[in-house]
Amino acid sequence: MKQKFELEYTLNTSPDILFTRLSTPGGLSEWFADDVNLDGKIYTFFWDKTEQQAEVIMKKDNKYIRFRWLDENDRKTYFEFKITQHELTGDVALLITDFAEEDEKNDAIDLWDTQIAELKHVIGI
Repeated sequence: MKQKFELEYTLNTSPDILFTRLSTPGGLSEWFADDVNLDGKIYTFFWDKTEQQAEVIMKKDNKYIRFRWLDENDRKTYFEFKITQHELTGDVALLITDFAEEDEKNDAIDLWDTQIAELKHVIGI
């Protein structure tokens, strides 16, 4: 059974710039996948010779976007990008919620760390 986990990354950028990178095919293809297509609510992600489709199940502009992989049997699993901004400092944080099998969790975290490093690079931070 997959377990939910959450990761938090501080990103020195504005929520609207960040949300574009999290929710548009052009933005996602800069750091998350090699290429991304969007048809309605279905995103198709391409990596090398692999492709995977996800459906947007929740979205609020500049706040969060939640995807569910179409090939995932467990309807309760998803991955979500949520943007928070600290009221006093103005610091912007990206909260990632994902699910992984217990023995795959560390690999999943390493992958997110790598992806977010790429995201910081394309944003210029």
